[in-house]
Amino acid sequence: MVAEGALAAGCRFFAGYPITPASEIYEVMMRELPARGGLALSAPDEISSLCYCVGASLRGLKAMTATSGPGWALMIETFQYALMTETPVVIALVARLGPSTGGATQGAQGDVWLAEFGTSGGYTVPVFAPSTAAECYELTIHAFNWSERLRTPVLLLSDKEVGMTTEVVDDDALARPTRVDRARIAEGEKPRPYGFNAPGDVPAFAEVGGEAKVTATGSAHDQEGRLRKNSPEVIEVLSHLQQKIEAHAEEMTLARTDLEAGSSYLLVSYGITARAARQATSALRRDGARISFLQPQTLFPIPRRTLDRALAGVKTVLVAEENLTGQYRALLAAHLGGRRIVGINKIGALISPAEIVQAVRNEEAR
Repeated sequence: MVAEGALAAGCRFFAGYPITPASEIYEVMMRELPARGGLALSAPDEISSLCYCVGASLRGLKAMTATSGPGWALMIETFQYALMTETPVVIALVARLGPSTGGATQGAQGDVWLAEFGTSGGYTVPVFAPSTAAECYELTIHAFNWSERLRTPVLLLSDKEVGMTTEVVDDDALARPTRVDRARIAEGEKPRPYGFNAPGDVPAFAEVGGEAKVTATGSAHDQEGRLRKNSPEVIEVLSHLQQKIEAHAEEMTLARTDLEAGSSYLLVSYGITARAARQATSALRRDGARISFLQPQTLFPIPRRTLDRALAGVKTVLVAEENLTGQYRALLAAHLGGRRIVGINKIGALISPAEIVQAVRNEEAR
């Protein structure tokens, strides 16, 4: 479904290296993309995979790769180059149990920080997180749309259980977001590859190898792409990389909410664990608990307004995620206004609805 979403979004180039549990995306793209007029390359390694994708995007093609934690670790330098050169590209990151080679066939949600904080400078990287096959399709299209619209690399972060679960999808019921293509420099216009008028603006795109010369450099540069050091314009360009994301943060927000008036508790979860959390919410309500549920589909930028609405009247927030230390919980804590925050964490196995129910009951008994 990630591959189908990519094709629907207009992806014309894929390069990848097989890695469990992302290999099915590789398999489908290698088979389907050439059949639909695109190009799919089997790369010799993960570093080359993303380099090929960035090169294809600089030529004007929508491009994607797919990997898991060990491969993503190798791609991060090229990912930073894509961020600095404002090159649209989508990376499907299917998390598995880590660190290092970890458990290739074991699920986990331990790559949240690695996905969001893999860049020097702490720039906000858009990250979307599906929990079902249907969401994989929809959010892949959104990932491409925002990558194109903002000229930025975007991550689609799933996990082994989402990535390798087989389930029935009603094709007619699929959400089909309108496809977005990058804004391009008008014919005859002199390219300013990184030009903008306001910090939140997105520069119009000019392809490398076209009629006009375009400089694509990962070094600090001005709006023309010329290498400069410590000039005010260079600092403006570097600041703009963050400000263009912040300017569109609320538009980028996608979430599934199930809010109940008068709730004292808010349950937050994402990815595969959100499925257990939804079941737990229903079970708790049947037993009389007043609880709301929030599933951020846009993990980053953090959906602050949606979170604020869900927090109305809430005293305790519980965050369920399949990692050891509560990675997303730690980042939400600063936005909770001093409310109590509780983690429901586990590694090596899925978090069950019953475990989430018990955690809420423990809070009620405090």
